[in-house]
Amino acid sequence: MNTFWAAVQFLTRLPTPRLAHDDETLIGRSALYFPLVGLLIGLLLWLLAALTTAAAPGVQAALVLALWVGLSGGLHLDGLGDSADAWLGGYGDRQRSLDIMKDPRAGAAAVIAIALLLIVKFAALEALLANDHAVWLILAPLLGRTSALALFLTTPSARSDGLGATLSRHLPRRTAWWIIFTAALLPLLMLGLAGLWLLLALFGLGLGLRRLMLKRLGGSTGDTAGAQVEFSEAVVVLVLGLIL
Repeated sequence: MNTFWAAVQFLTRLPTPRLAHDDETLIGRSALYFPLVGLLIGLLLWLLAALTTAAAPGVQAALVLALWVGLSGGLHLDGLGDSADAWLGGYGDRQRSLDIMKDPRAGAAAVIAIALLLIVKFAALEALLANDHAVWLILAPLLGRTSALALFLTTPSARSDGLGATLSRHLPRRTAWWIIFTAALLPLLMLGLAGLWLLLALFGLGLGLRRLMLKRLGGSTGDTAGAQVEFSEAVVVLVLGLIL
């Protein structure tokens, strides 16, 4: 149970029991619960949408998006911002890009990337809610965090002491692949052919982002994993907003 709470503690701002922060085995194994934490976030978003059905779709979308960001404490948005700054300011240099990611300051690229992503999410959310498709909100956080698990499984860490390195050493790989497979079944069961198109879009996105990470950084980091989560969530709500 501590492994689950470690995942909740890492990915959200929800209250959890106090846990050790230096237990690498616990941290590595906690990644197995990333999709489940995503499902929990999705259920909370769906609950808020259900409680605000009397509001206009735009207001609903704003409230859901605010809760979405608040539940994670902006963790993945921070990773997106750091990745954007590194991509623009790194000038193709691996070490410079990694150094920029460690800089706590946000540059213009970070602000622009975060703003554009939130605009896309808001517009897609509004479309989903206007068509009474709030139930599909559970898929975005679930699949977004599943994509991060897949990234850690398939991509080496760009740093020897980073989160990716810790996960590579302690993540039970066979179990992780079964969890990814199970998570991928959910959109197929819920949406049929539309779910297949959604998974194909996410697969293409994941391949493209992984290729960029390997080319620029030689692997993934916690920041690029956060960016992948945000891009994946945006793709889910965007695709669903377009096809449903």
